[in-house]
Amino acid sequence: MEATTKTMYRSGWQAMMAVFAIFVMVSCGGNNKVGSENFLSGPDNKTWRASKQLSATGDTEPLKQEEQEAQTVQFYADGRFAMGGDGANEKGTWSFDQAAKRLSLHFAGQDVTENFEVEKLTENELRLKANDGSTMELEAE
Repeated sequence: MEATTKTMYRSGWQAMMAVFAIFVMVSCGGNNKVGSENFLSGPDNKTWRASKQLSATGDTEPLKQEEQEAQTVQFYADGRFAMGGDGANEKGTWSFDQAAKRLSLHFAGQDVTENFEVEKLTENELRLKANDGSTMELEAE
């Protein structure tokens, strides 16, 4: 009887440790983390540069070196943004809903708001998904 109790105790302990290990792996693992809005702007501002673009079907749309250098967005901690590329410089305000994983860009002087699903946001990586299903990967400078 005593050996059975020890075996049951050991089996219960092992099961509890296995559940704990799975919990830790799920909560700490994964490449699709979405951090806070501080990751977007840093303490004052942060510039992001386009590194990869995917179509809605998942096909890579190559960016030429000059396109990568030109396509940038700078987020300011006070909620402003500046976006450059193709000879244009767009400005406006941004908002980020971390719980909904939603980034909204409101363009100044226009009645236009672009909404993106934030698939990944770390200090150095940002992946945005547009309403048409295309994605843009950006790297922090």
